[in-house]
Amino acid sequence: MSVAEETIRGKSNAQRRSLPLLNRFINFLSSVRFGVTLLCVLVVLSMIGMIIIQQNVTGFDSYYASLTPAERVVYGYLGFFDIYYSWYFNAILLVLSLNIVLASIDRFPSAWSYISSPKKTATGPWLLSQKENTIIATDSSDQAAVTKIVEDVFRENGYSPTSTDDSVRSYGVDENGKRDFSKIEEIQTKTIFGDRGKWNRIGAYLVHVALLTLFLGHFVANQWGFDADVRMIPGDVSDQIQMIRIDLDKREKYNVQLPFTVECTDIQQKLIDPRGSISVTNTLDWRTQIRITDPDYGVTTADVSMNNPFSYRGYRFFQAEASRIGSARSIVLDIESQSDGNKQEIVIPRRGSGTLADGTLVEYDEFLPDFAFNADGNPDTRSGEYNNPVAVLSVVPPGGERIRVYAFQGGVAENIPVGAPKAGYKWRLADFEKVPFAHVLSIKYDPYSGAFIAWYFGGFGLMAALAFVFFFSHRRVWALIEKTPDGKYQVVLAGDTNRNHSAFQDKFEHMAAVLREKEKNMTDDQDRSAD
Repeated sequence: MSVAEETIRGKSNAQRRSLPLLNRFINFLSSVRFGVTLLCVLVVLSMIGMIIIQQNVTGFDSYYASLTPAERVVYGYLGFFDIYYSWYFNAILLVLSLNIVLASIDRFPSAWSYISSPKKTATGPWLLSQKENTIIATDSSDQAAVTKIVEDVFRENGYSPTSTDDSVRSYGVDENGKRDFSKIEEIQTKTIFGDRGKWNRIGAYLVHVALLTLFLGHFVANQWGFDADVRMIPGDVSDQIQMIRIDLDKREKYNVQLPFTVECTDIQQKLIDPRGSISVTNTLDWRTQIRITDPDYGVTTADVSMNNPFSYRGYRFFQAEASRIGSARSIVLDIESQSDGNKQEIVIPRRGSGTLADGTLVEYDEFLPDFAFNADGNPDTRSGEYNNPVAVLSVVPPGGERIRVYAFQGGVAENIPVGAPKAGYKWRLADFEKVPFAHVLSIKYDPYSGAFIAWYFGGFGLMAALAFVFFFSHRRVWALIEKTPDGKYQVVLAGDTNRNHSAFQDKFEHMAAVLREKEKNMTDDQDRSAD
């Protein structure tokens, strides 16, 4: 290493060491490497949140019970049961946001200069140092004609040409081959510049804005909102939802008061095959009908389905899950009179009732998909499957007392008490509409629309910004037209792009080929005119 190199390196090291501590800290905080590291940490924490069931997600109770005491303590201490609301998750989001802001402030001016002050002039040596470059010699001594050809080629390829006149000082050479400063000549040159996709230079900063929007929405939703799953059974009314708090190995439940009352009025499951099961594989959609009674806004009725969430005063209702126990949304009863053998058919909705010809009131009380007697000898269901469906009815004859009736779908001997005729009728379950016993709705509270901003503006904005960054590029092309010693003009063509270099190389070679062809045609035309 030479003395000069040692001196330069020593000066640079001294300057680097002489930076104030605050400046070095800010440089570290705004570095891309630090930001990428924080993003990787966030990805790992998010993966932990997906692997470990969070405390307000359906199924957490059984998952928590399956853990060992040591796992409960460790997970609780580290906040893994509610990781997205943990202090360290939000702290990393805050530091990463600061990193993005500082990095943008530090690097945006240089990116903006490509748009506000593009490089429109260039020297021959600089152009030849570009990755894509070529020299096109012409037989023309008409600079205006060569300029027109170059500008036409630029326009044909989507580059709006901008011409700039300049001058280069040329020195003569003496008899010994050395530069003769007494022979100085000013040579006029012309630089033609064109570019495409210059706004791609700020694509990275659009990504930054989208990320910050996502982080802001997440922070607002976490600080002032909540997320809980609520089981909805037709007829249930509540003005509270239950949340879970984990403190080490202690699990506590607490209620969150709603400013309104929610009543489940109906649930429905649209099946692919109505004769099949109510499993997810046989389901097209779930629908839950709710009635909201608000002291300030009155009564609102809404349907919540898979692709149709419902928003109300910052609360968003989503379909989350369905009970695996089968039930019936409506039942069809075949009823035969014991006295005269007349038959009647009535349809009763869940929680509904019907009336027979003689005034007998029939109420839909309960549905048992797989009828059996439990250990105490009481009617129950063995499973959630429709193996032996039974409709449990409350029947009130005219002037009589309420009695309990079981309507079987299959044949049951009349000498069995549970299947014997009652209230003067034989009861049979003819058909029913399958539906789960309950639906589970996810209720997300977002008072300032943080999640809406995050998902719609931040999420879709991030996808659009990434597509803009990676699928488009900023392409620049220069053409320096200069006079050669023989009085002719040559074109030094060069180009540059910030990404997708292979595609740009093909475009550049095409432009050069077209330019050579046009120049040849122009020369041939000039020769024919001279003849």
